[in-house]
Order: sequence, then C-alpha cells, then structure tokens
Amino acid sequence: MAPVVTGVTPNQGSSAGGTMISVTGTGFANASAVRLGGATALGLTVLSDTHITAVTPPGAGTVNVTVTGSGGTSTQNVPFTYTTAPAPVVLSLIPDQGPTAGGTTATLTGTGFTGATLVSFGPISAAFTVVSATQITVTIPPRATTGPVLVTVTTPGGVSYPVGYAYQPAAPATPPVLVEVTPDQGPLAGGTTVTLTGTGFTGATAVRFDATPAPAFTVMSNTVITATTPPGSGTVTVTVTTPAGTSGPGPLTSFTYLAAPTVTTLTPSQGPTFGGNPVTVAGSDFTYATDVRFGGIPAPFTIVSDTFLVATAPPGTGTVTVTVASAGGTSGAGPLYTYE
Repeated sequence: MAPVVTGVTPNQGSSAGGTMISVTGTGFANASAVRLGGATALGLTVLSDTHITAVTPPGAGTVNVTVTGSGGTSTQNVPFTYTTAPAPVVLSLIPDQGPTAGGTTATLTGTGFTGATLVSFGPISAAFTVVSATQITVTIPPRATTGPVLVTVTTPGGVSYPVGYAYQPAAPATPPVLVEVTPDQGPLAGGTTVTLTGTGFTGATAVRFDATPAPAFTVMSNTVITATTPPGSGTVTVTVTTPAGTSGPGPLTSFTYLAAPTVTTLTPSQGPTFGGNPVTVAGSDFTYATDVRFGGIPAPFTIVSDTFLVATAPPGTGTVTVTVASAGGTSGAGPLYTYE
C-alpha cells in the first residue's frame, strides 16, 4: 500500500534548499524517498511509520511533497512553497541555559527574523514574539530531561543554523546572592545601566533599589543581570528577587545617588596663561568628584571637603568656565576664570 502524506512542517523555505522538514502521515516504515515536485530531498530519516524528516533540495514556486515506499508513491496534495527571502541567521541566545521547568524569557539576536513562524527547542516549539528583524523574545519551553538541545528559527526564507541551549537540573530553592553592583554611583534622575553579579539569578522577577523597582532589567545568565536605575536619593540597597526569595545585603550591593556638583566661587578667579597656580573651588557635592576642567581642559585637583577642592590651573587663554564632574553629573554655568 502506498504511503499517505498528511502534512509537512514547515511548509515553506528558501529556494536555495537546505530547509529541514518534518513529514507526517502513514505507511512510512519502508520509505525510500521524499520528493518536492520532481526533486529528491536529502538526508531522509525515517523516525517512525508516521514521521519522516528530510532536507529540501533547491527549487522554486509551490510543489507537492510525496513519499515513496515499497507500496508506491503518495498521491495527496501537500504543498511546499519555495521563497526567495534569505534564511534567518541566529547569532546568539541569552541566556543559553536554564531549568527543565522552562518559563525563562530569553532573547535571540541575528538577522532575517521578519515573518518568523516557528522557534524550536529540539522538537519542542516555543512561544515567541518577533521584536524586529534582528531580535526575537522567546519563552523557554519545559523539557522532561536535562542536557543540550538545538534551537532554530523558521521563517519563509528557511530554517536557521541551530544554536545550543542547555537544560539544567532543577536548582535547590535557595534565594539569589548578590555580590556586587557596578557602577555603584549615578545621578538622582536614574537611568544608569548597572551590572549585578552573583548567583541564582535565573528566573529573576524583580530588581529593586531599596523599595523602588528597576524600570528595566535583563537576566544575562544565572550570575549576571543588567538593570537600569530608577530615580532616587542617598545610598540604597540593591536586591534581586526570584521565586526562591530575595537577596540579602552585602558590602558591595549598595548604590549611591549623587547630585551634580555646583561651583559658586573661584579663588583666585584669574591667573597666568602658563597655568600652574592653585585655585580654590567652592561649591557643593564635591565628595565624589572625578573631573575638574578649565574651559574643557582637565586640571589636577585635590578634594578638601564636600564644598571645597583645590585645582591646579592648566595653561590657557581668555575667560573660561570651570566645571566639576562626578557620577551625579557635571556642574552647570558658574563663575568664570580669566587667563592674563
């Protein structure tokens, strides 16, 4: 009896061939060929009497998929459409490992994702959203066993070369541990991108700065999270929350909000063009100053207190603005310094 073909997945792919297809039906046990139109598919693998995989040959237009076995060739009309769109390319999957329970949101980056119809983790399809032609967000599907699987993206242009994802044994239900926040200072308005390092971050549901949630964060791996600071003030404790609990405080897990320095007076307010003379700068929020400039030229300086620092004037000409900068920002317009 001739084989019966009931479906082909995916049902479209690149005209250059190379698309891995899954053919379903009955009577496949002794299959000897899969053809798309008159062209024979490559890499025929009979998985069972009802399931065959094969790789499409080059082609064009819409063709019929047939299976030939010892009893003849299938006669059902099961179309496959060749397209001229380029096949998708997957460059990275972040994170690339996680628990067998799945549920983690991961990001695929690459090219040619427009019109994606399928994201597969081995034989398991995953829920996904096409963010752009170069990015897909995907929810990792659960899997019964641990170990690596191949992840592919299918579009009208074909199927991407696979990247790997490793299913890990379920971790003990212990809270995450946050070790360090880098950088640990930023402006009051927030918006600083910080990197959190530690352990147990997979499945993180929140990053908080004291009680204020970060407006955005990305779990890069079980040990790294990037987050955006919310607006705030003072020194706050950063925490990571997962279904297993919330991280505790540590010596390097705080973040300090800084106001931008202000400059109010310069003493003296003038000096020689060859520079080298000390200038006392008065103002506020100098404790964490990282840079002093005379008209854009860096000047050596010593912090005396939060309201005073002493800078050595660099060479210059004319009348210039003196600015002080820290992680909180740069001072605005203030008193001027004149080179004589």
